[in-house]
Amino acid sequence: MVPVVLDWAVGNQRCNEAKKNLTSFACKANSHCYDFDNGPGYRCNCSQGYEGNPYSPNGCSDIDECVISSPSPCNITCQNLPGTYNCSCPEGYEGDGRTDGSGCSPIPNSNNIPPLIKIALGISIGVSVLLLGGSWLYCGFRQRNIINLREKFFQQNGGIMLQQQLSMREGSVQYAKIFTAEDLEKATNNYHESRILGQGGQGTVYKGVLADTTVVAIKKAKVAEQSQSQIEQFINEVIILSQVNHRNVVKLLGCCLETQVPLLVYEFITNGTLYDHIHTVGGTTSMSWENRLRIATETAAALSYLHSAASTPIIHRDVKSTNILLDDNYVAKVSDFGSSRLIPMDQTQLTTLVQGTLGYLDPEYFQTSQLTERSDVYSFGVVLVELLTSKKAISFDRPEAERNLAMYFISAMKEDCLFEIVDEQVINDAKADQLKEVASLTNRCLRVKGDERPTMKEVAMELEGLRMMEKNSWLNDKKNLEETQYLLGDQLSNAYGGGTSMSNSTAYDSIANNAMTPFHSGR
Repeated sequence: MVPVVLDWAVGNQRCNEAKKNLTSFACKANSHCYDFDNGPGYRCNCSQGYEGNPYSPNGCSDIDECVISSPSPCNITCQNLPGTYNCSCPEGYEGDGRTDGSGCSPIPNSNNIPPLIKIALGISIGVSVLLLGGSWLYCGFRQRNIINLREKFFQQNGGIMLQQQLSMREGSVQYAKIFTAEDLEKATNNYHESRILGQGGQGTVYKGVLADTTVVAIKKAKVAEQSQSQIEQFINEVIILSQVNHRNVVKLLGCCLETQVPLLVYEFITNGTLYDHIHTVGGTTSMSWENRLRIATETAAALSYLHSAASTPIIHRDVKSTNILLDDNYVAKVSDFGSSRLIPMDQTQLTTLVQGTLGYLDPEYFQTSQLTERSDVYSFGVVLVELLTSKKAISFDRPEAERNLAMYFISAMKEDCLFEIVDEQVINDAKADQLKEVASLTNRCLRVKGDERPTMKEVAMELEGLRMMEKNSWLNDKKNLEETQYLLGDQLSNAYGGGTSMSNSTAYDSIANNAMTPFHSGR
């Protein structure tokens, strides 16, 4: 029944001596040693912030002040640390964050953005940077692929060969320009459909405006595989055509070889095609006979030049009214050389795959595949019939016997029914003798055998002669003759027999043989 107090200590050593022998030292982790105050030995106690048995093998364990303390020792954010804890304030606030201290208070003049919003903003900015970086990398790879592809097409289409040819001709006044794909994409607004001028079997023609404001026509051919020989021929044609300098031939300005098929760049002609003017929607046209004859003469002169005056003879191969363009003054311009062929100087014909337009195609070429200069003569003959009759080369709206205009014309000539098929305005404008001469020339152009057709040079000379006779027809007019007598005297008048006109054959021979200079008004 007497109270008992147990007073004890570990060993007989003080703390300093006991710590030297770690194997026998009784104070374990997270504890501290203190000397026994009632004799020898020492005791152990858990360090501040820890609890448990300091003598157990694992020692004392940490106290989580953020959890066990109530209320929380921190105003907003409490972070447990080994043996202690930490209080913090969010961004935009200041203080020690403790409930028993200064706590947290807003920093003056700071933007107090809630943490969630800041996190969202950070994520958004990060994602945006990733997207922009990815897009930049994609565009870079894509642009590089485009550049590589253009270089590949440039080589496939004979770009190196063309550059070599052009470098050899640097001293020449006329030469082709090599355009980049980017130049022509900008010129056509990326080949927008509103820029389309026309479409055909060879491809599509676009209107383009170059960086120097030059208006051009850009022909984009249909995709087709090309052999090495075809590439060499194309390059040769570009070189030849770029040097063709004739007022009645559409000028080839250059080409682009950075696309799958080459693009050709021509001068832009403003007034449409001959087909548009003689085959109007209403079926009538206001084109005078004088303009028709002049257009025929200019077209024949251009084809004659290509056949005989160009450095290498060129067969157009697709002469038709849609390939004869007219400028603002109705001057004819032969265009579209997509089917053209160059004739070597030692050859007069080529064996080719038959190509042309129904209604204009030379029947001999169709049967034999032998392409000659006379094939263009036949096609031009069909254009002459169009100018005479204002009818289309082929029309399934007409009776069967009249569907093919060339055959219908030949039949009318045999039956002496020329004036029944000639356009009414042409009959009113032209003289009968002159119409018969043009019709006779047309008939010869349309002969089945090519050898029986005139050459293009002969056709051009004869048309020029007929046109000069038309221009100088005032000599046959009595009123003009009297005026001539008054101005020039009786001597000139008597030389022409006092009003007797020259015969057609005499006038033509004079022009053909002596290159007679055209007369102009005596005034």
